[in-house]
Amino acid sequence: MDISNGEGVGISLFVQGCHFHCKGCFNQETWDFDGGKEWNKEIENKFFELARQPHIKRISFLGGEPLADENVGTVKDLIYKLKEEMPQKRIWVYTGYLWEDIMNVYSNKDKTAYVPNLERFAAAVGSDVIVDGRFQFANQDINHMKTVWAGSTNQRTIDVKKSLINGNVTLF
Repeated sequence: MDISNGEGVGISLFVQGCHFHCKGCFNQETWDFDGGKEWNKEIENKFFELARQPHIKRISFLGGEPLADENVGTVKDLIYKLKEEMPQKRIWVYTGYLWEDIMNVYSNKDKTAYVPNLERFAAAVGSDVIVDGRFQFANQDINHMKTVWAGSTNQRTIDVKKSLINGNVTLF
């Protein structure tokens, strides 16, 4: 249970593996894709048991990088299972990818990138809030209002539904 990784009382799932390796990252232990614990049905059941608690209002995905090619399929599936069973819970995703890149499924001409790009798009659309952009140590400012939920001032806390309706980034 936490109150740090999004609005309200929630739970956070820290995924393992990140290609960004941001200088000053608070969670470097999650960079190695071979580290951490294996995600399995038993752990998933415990995670959902926690999420079902009535006082839990938010589920956050952090890392590592939740939307890395190696993680995004599982994260996307979890987001949709959570929304199907508990639509009232808010889903937050922290990612080093930029919103514009996530929304542009065809941004990479390499055909092998299409599936992960599509899964990143689907994960984002299924979420309520995306905190986008790589952490920048030089732009860390705990006194700046923009960093209430972000680690550095270049990161944006994006209201997904409003952004999709408006056709441009709308901050949360």
